[in-house]
Amino acid sequence: MESALTARDRVGVQDFVLLENHTSEAAFIENLRKRFKENLIYTYIGSVLVSVNPYKDLEIYTKNHMERYRGVNFYEVSPHVYAVSDNSYRSMRTERKDQCILISGESGAGKTEASKKILQYYAVTCPASDQVETVKDRLLQSNPVLEAFGNAKTLRNDNSSRFGKYMDIQFDFKGAPVGGHILNYLLEKSRVVHQNHGERNFHIFYQLIEGGEEDLLRRLGLERNPQQYQYLVKGNCPKVSSINDRSDWKVVRKALSVIGFSEDEVEELLNIIASVLHLGNIQYGGEDSGNAYITTDTQIKYLARLLGVDGLVLKEALTHKTIIAKGEELKSPLNLEQASSARDALSKAVYGRTFTWLVNKINVSLAYKTYKNASVIGLLDIYGFEVFQHNSFEQFCINYCNEKLQQLFIELTLKSEQDEYEAEGITWEPVQYFNNKIICDLVEEKFKGIISILDEECLRPGDASDITFLEKLENTVGGHAHLTTHKLADGKTRKVMGREEFRLLHYAGEVNYNVNGVLSCTHSLCVVHPQVMCMSDNKILTQCFDRAELKDSKRPETAATQFKTSLAKLMEILMSKEPSYVRCIKPNDAKQAGRFDDVLIRHQVKYLGLMENLRVRRAGFAYRRHYETFLQRYKSLCPETWPSWQGKLADGVSTLVKHLGYKPEEYKLGRSKIFIRFPKTLFATEDALETRKHSLASKLQSSWKGYSQKTKYRKLRSSAVVVQAWWRGILACRRAQRKRQAANTIRRFIKGFIYRHNERCPENEYFLDYVRYSFLMKLRRNLPKSVLDKSWPTAPTALIEASEQLRKLYMQNMVWGYCKRINPEWKHQLEQKMVASEIFKNKKDNYPQSVPKLFMGTRLNGEEINPKVLQSLGSETMKYAVPVTKYDRKGYKARPRQLLLTSNCAVIVEEAKLKQRIDYAALKGISVSSLSDGVFVLHVPTEDKKQKGDVVLQSDHIIETLTKVAICADKVNSININQGSITFTMGQGKEGIIDFTSGSELLVAKAKNGHLSVTAPRLNSR
Repeated sequence: MESALTARDRVGVQDFVLLENHTSEAAFIENLRKRFKENLIYTYIGSVLVSVNPYKDLEIYTKNHMERYRGVNFYEVSPHVYAVSDNSYRSMRTERKDQCILISGESGAGKTEASKKILQYYAVTCPASDQVETVKDRLLQSNPVLEAFGNAKTLRNDNSSRFGKYMDIQFDFKGAPVGGHILNYLLEKSRVVHQNHGERNFHIFYQLIEGGEEDLLRRLGLERNPQQYQYLVKGNCPKVSSINDRSDWKVVRKALSVIGFSEDEVEELLNIIASVLHLGNIQYGGEDSGNAYITTDTQIKYLARLLGVDGLVLKEALTHKTIIAKGEELKSPLNLEQASSARDALSKAVYGRTFTWLVNKINVSLAYKTYKNASVIGLLDIYGFEVFQHNSFEQFCINYCNEKLQQLFIELTLKSEQDEYEAEGITWEPVQYFNNKIICDLVEEKFKGIISILDEECLRPGDASDITFLEKLENTVGGHAHLTTHKLADGKTRKVMGREEFRLLHYAGEVNYNVNGVLSCTHSLCVVHPQVMCMSDNKILTQCFDRAELKDSKRPETAATQFKTSLAKLMEILMSKEPSYVRCIKPNDAKQAGRFDDVLIRHQVKYLGLMENLRVRRAGFAYRRHYETFLQRYKSLCPETWPSWQGKLADGVSTLVKHLGYKPEEYKLGRSKIFIRFPKTLFATEDALETRKHSLASKLQSSWKGYSQKTKYRKLRSSAVVVQAWWRGILACRRAQRKRQAANTIRRFIKGFIYRHNERCPENEYFLDYVRYSFLMKLRRNLPKSVLDKSWPTAPTALIEASEQLRKLYMQNMVWGYCKRINPEWKHQLEQKMVASEIFKNKKDNYPQSVPKLFMGTRLNGEEINPKVLQSLGSETMKYAVPVTKYDRKGYKARPRQLLLTSNCAVIVEEAKLKQRIDYAALKGISVSSLSDGVFVLHVPTEDKKQKGDVVLQSDHIIETLTKVAICADKVNSININQGSITFTMGQGKEGIIDFTSGSELLVAKAKNGHLSVTAPRLNSR
């Protein structure tokens, strides 16, 4: 908690005890405002929690928040309702003593929500069991039932609890919640018969009318219109925008079944609710004598059936009163006012007792069988001190209850303070405070207290009234310092008091109470209701109105006495438990988030007694902590205690406070705690710590960085040494292994080399394998790249045969792959080249020069051949055409011609004339020289008269031309390559000779000897 003090200027202090000006109400409210502005709705007054309703959802109730407060010291974390819950739970578990949490505040201040958060905390953080889930479901389902029968719409709250509730949560020895028990206090029964303008009756009436089925309403005699019932129209507010009565009815019906109500019990319960509405509709008339009589017999019939009583008896009970005096029963008629009061009293009694029965029924479903062995945490959700413009009997009872709670709180707080001081050996200084016992005695003292006077006035024979009660009050306690009336007051006070009011000076301030209707509120049990209701056939009513009441000769207790008795029992319960307190404050009446109404909050601070609580808590020392906690937090402020104190804790704290300069009157040292009197002393210490934190942070950072880097370096160095040693070992092992392998390899290699010529044996197998491997690796690196590459690595003797097989396979594979990749045109080209190679390779000088040159499909295009020639060829397809030179048979004169090859013949053309046609079948052969000239002779038969003799031609493309002729004529083997001369037939039996000689240049001419002389350069030596 101390860590938040550094931001106190912005968010205030977390504990009002630490307020410097703790007696100032303005400072108190300003601290509330600062925290409320920052959504800090919880603040402590010592161990008391002050809660301001934020009217919006805050993210401070998650499971993570629950875990944050679970098992943590009360002051170690920021104020929260979970801290109070956990502190009570841990105290119950460790000290084995029952606890209670008292929640108080105005309507709309968040009391019910606070109790729900406490239940939720226990449901989540306590050990789980099957019984826990069952109890949790029933507890959750009891809420809508109790809200339906005990809550109503008021001017301040649309779902205001109109009763006080004390709930015991029972825990087993494991600390798991296993049961529960509910006590209800001071149900606002007057709301059944009267509501202020803008308010409603209890929710259940509207839920029944709006949500009930048609058959159910018909059986109950009800209409679906709340305006038809006198008890529902006085507030003139049948509908509320924030409430859906129809859907709430379904929730209540389901909840009743979950809790364990049978169908018969639900039916009888609804009969009672409907009967209250019918009672409100009973109308009276007046006789001449002033006696009242009932004018609405229809309502009596409905009531007799719903309540299970005799109609005549009920009718008489509503118009007469019975008084038992000295053992005799006296009946007297009622006037109109008395009869109306009797009717309303019966309605309130029936509803009030039914509500008590309902709570008891819920308790049966929540009961834990072994209750005696269970530990208990009680939750008290009750009204805070109330002061309205008109304060009735209910406000009197509520404020009387708060007087008792304030008395209990002061006593327990002072006792707790005194016990702590004595335990620590600190001198107890008596605290001056307002002891409100005098006010409690004024209300509850026997024979002369206000409640005793009210009972006596209610039960005495004769015409008792509210005014006679006020007069008796003036006569009996008129001289009391804390009570005054209009008659007894001074002139100034009379101006603000009515004649029917009396004023009580409570611990929280003065309150004026109006006596109108006070007798009707408290004497409802003294009329004839028990006699009538005890005869009912309704099982619930027979339990609510016990027949033993009729036989009891004692004077029946009034409502005020009953409340005093139940309050005394509540005080006994609370005194037997260790209390914790939650004070709830409503920040504004408009239920708006973020709005802080100073006047309203000052009013609540006053009537909740918060300033008195603070004054009592601050009467001694404002701050106390265990030595260990204090020394652990502030030890850095003293060189002798920093960084650690080795001696006794008390000595360490003494050394620390002396160094800080504490004055003797500012603190005391107990047995286990230090007590600091003034908040400013703590603030100065906290500010010094905040300043010290910066230098400590720098020092800690540098120390930590140095330590972490040094530790990191040491780890790295040790790791490096380990890795280096390991790696050196690995390298040494590898070197030794390689040496051994190398030695073995060399030994085997040498031995294999010695036995290399022997058959394969263990001595030479490694060497032979190595030789094979080396050859294969060498072959792999030096394989031929193309089919023309004939290189091949030389194989060792043992692998010659295998090498040759590999070479053949590799070459076949290369050739096959090459063939797969060539296209048809290239294949045709190669086929022609193969023919040319077969004919001319190593036979004719100019053949090598023709190899790299591609053979053309033709040497003459269509435009160079006369169309008449093509026409004369007819359907014959021309396969090749080439320009040639023809030498005449006589004189060897050179003449330009064209040689055309078709599929059947070779044709010699001169311009547009076909000079000679040679059928391939008639072609005897072809002669050509071995030199580089282009002269060749086509030999034809001499018997053919169409032929004039052999034809001598010259072509610039001799290899290509003769290859084409050989392919077309299929005369590959008919080409003769001659050396020296060629003899050919000139016709008419004559022969000619062509002489071939080598020279420097190509020359063709007729020689002197009459031969054709051809001189050609030799290009290639064969």
